[in-house]
Amino acid sequence: MEALLLMMTIQGCLGAFDTIYHHEFTERLPWKASASRELWIHGIRNFFYGIIFLSLGWIAWGGELAWVFAATLIGEICLTLWDFVIEDQSRKLPPSERITHTVLAINYGVILCLLTPVLLGWAEFPAGFHLQSHGLWSWVMTVFAAGVTAWAVFDYLRSSRFRAPADVPPLHLSQPNQRVLVTGGTGLIGSRLVQGLIDDGHDVTVLTRDKSKAAKFRGRLTLIDSLSQLNPVDVIINLAGESLSNGLWTKAKKQKLYASRLDLTRDLIAWIATAREKPRHLINASAIGAYGHSDTLEFREASAPGEPDLASDLCRQWESLAQQATRYGTKVTLIRLGIVLSLDGGALAQMLFPFEFGGGGPMGSGRQWMSWIHIDDVAGLIGHVIDNTLEGPVNAVAPQPLPNLDFTRTLGRAMHRPAIMPLPGFALKLLLGEMAQTILLNGQKVIPARAETTGYRFRHPNLDGALHHLLGGKM
Repeated sequence: MEALLLMMTIQGCLGAFDTIYHHEFTERLPWKASASRELWIHGIRNFFYGIIFLSLGWIAWGGELAWVFAATLIGEICLTLWDFVIEDQSRKLPPSERITHTVLAINYGVILCLLTPVLLGWAEFPAGFHLQSHGLWSWVMTVFAAGVTAWAVFDYLRSSRFRAPADVPPLHLSQPNQRVLVTGGTGLIGSRLVQGLIDDGHDVTVLTRDKSKAAKFRGRLTLIDSLSQLNPVDVIINLAGESLSNGLWTKAKKQKLYASRLDLTRDLIAWIATAREKPRHLINASAIGAYGHSDTLEFREASAPGEPDLASDLCRQWESLAQQATRYGTKVTLIRLGIVLSLDGGALAQMLFPFEFGGGGPMGSGRQWMSWIHIDDVAGLIGHVIDNTLEGPVNAVAPQPLPNLDFTRTLGRAMHRPAIMPLPGFALKLLLGEMAQTILLNGQKVIPARAETTGYRFRHPNLDGALHHLLGGKM
């Protein structure tokens, strides 16, 4: 029996790791409408696990009830198989989660083998439930039973927190049937933009190194992995680049940050130079980091930069390189992106986990400005840029930036959670180094002056409305 309880303990630990690290932290399943069915299955399956843990700790199912318990084990297996099917339909599992699931399945097989003689022994007992104790092991099983039962209720309730997922708004460009190349088209912004262009009936090409990531798109799409395969296009939207907020800024990381942006942009300029039919418009991503940082200045497109840092140097080099396309008659727009709000990635997605469990709060002093924008407005503003042939820098931010303290309070209110757990600046710098200082503790108050003066109407101009739309207004 001790061997069986040891394997159940291992199963419980692996399951807790899978739930906390994969489902909550990295995949953020409770915040994806597409994961509602998966969460519902997790809730029911965890209830089964609660029965199994508690029974092995304290209760022998005597007589015919032994076979009822066996049916519970079979039910758990059926739910797990169903979960595998739903996972494959709704998302791509990361390698670490696949490995964890494999180990869980193997371990469960061992548990079933060890359980067989136990069940046969229970079947010889008189019919009914018989209290038994295995010392400390019984209390270990009780802890796991309480944990998985509580999480069963948690997942079951969260499985219905969302409305039906809204369709991606098409861009409704004024000129139909445009030929558009999107680099970085499977990333956070690119995914929303590409689907909107497809739905609007445009001829979309995506340059990507991993074509499997494009399986999520609905509709006609051309995939290429080299610019040598590219046919003439009207518009190029260059979004490719290594994430600044993902990982420590080691020397190798910094090289990737520069190379992932500058090398591809050089290739695009070279392709434009030799193309017989030049694209009329290059829309190149940048970031509000181009302005440097300041707690007091207010930045518009024509503003002088604030205090320089790595982000401002990277943006300025990237923008300067993209501007070379004007030599060949191609108009160039520099989209200076703020903090993009989406449940699929970016800053907001990373904040959901601590806030969900009451650990959210201001970062550092809380005075640094957060200039944010809803993911739908990023796509809408790019469409506005194409329609109006805007050139030069365009700030992709909502018209109401907020200090970090107010931003976190608003997020806490939207999630019905406290936002009182501060993250000291020194701790962030100790953990994340230069990245924490540049991305998290420095800020910019940026105004979308050109978007407003050229008539763009923001779908989500204030943070309360943007978060209500993203979070569904439910908890």
